[in-house]
Amino acid sequence: MSPDSVTPGSVRSADEVNEEIRALWRRTGGTLSAEDRAEYELLVVEWAAAIRGGVVAAA
Repeated sequence: MSPDSVTPGSVRSADEVNEEIRALWRRTGGTLSAEDRAEYELLVVEWAAAIRGGVVAAA
């Protein structure tokens, strides 16, 4: 999913999103399926927005 399809509204911190990213990698053993990759990409967009001080919706 593209970053443009993510809507504003999340209040999660970069740390919270980062922990979810780490959990995804642990859960998948480092091998992402297409569905996992899509989740990962959304999380990275959310994390980057949190780092910049912006907000985006959680996946």
